[in-house]
Amino acid sequence: MTVPSTQDLFHALDETWPPARFVKHSPWLLREGAGGGQRVSAATAITEVCESDIAIAEEGMRALGQHPLFMLRPGEDALDEWLQSRAYEIVDPVAIYLMPLTEVIPLATDAEIQADWPPNAEALALWAGGGIGPARIAVMERAKGAKTALVATDDQTCSGVAFVAVCGRIAMLHALEVAPSARRVGLGRRVMNAAAHWTASNGAAWLSLMVTRANTPANALYRGLGMREVGAYHYRRAPKAKS
Repeated sequence: MTVPSTQDLFHALDETWPPARFVKHSPWLLREGAGGGQRVSAATAITEVCESDIAIAEEGMRALGQHPLFMLRPGEDALDEWLQSRAYEIVDPVAIYLMPLTEVIPLATDAEIQADWPPNAEALALWAGGGIGPARIAVMERAKGAKTALVATDDQTCSGVAFVAVCGRIAMLHALEVAPSARRVGLGRRVMNAAAHWTASNGAAWLSLMVTRANTPANALYRGLGMREVGAYHYRRAPKAKS
């Protein structure tokens, strides 16, 4: 089974967590985020770029009403250095995790975790409590492939929720949120197992996700499940204008 490349994973990210609009502004791909966060608002290079091309991206992002923000992927060291020289700050270093579904144990249904779309009111409330509000729900709604909200309940109360969507042979998990009262009792692991089961049932062979390195508990959970870190990226954000 061929392992997905980092390029495959970045493509799956765009398909399963899509911006409101992609704008090709050569040599850049711009994303109109509509308030949906950094992943749907950052510019990426689509061909080889030179330092003078940065101004083209900045102009395009400002035309979209967005503060300049770049996603720096593996191999883009020169661009990273050019942005650093312009006082762009590093924001949210991210680790990329991947796991073949053959390594997920157990692949069994969990009666207390239901897969459904659209998400119910309790799931939306839990997401909102974790900062995943209407703009990010709109991101989920834009995903065109197979998708679901995995909702865990405890005594008829929503205790955990995650969004999973499929792009070809890869499923991406986003927005895993566990209620404070349900943390450190194995619920995150159960939701991940449910995600793997749902993914296999929808024809994908790999489960992937992207998480900030600052989220120590989540990184520990994914490593504990046997997920492998296969890549990384970070953002560079333009300095704010002085008032």
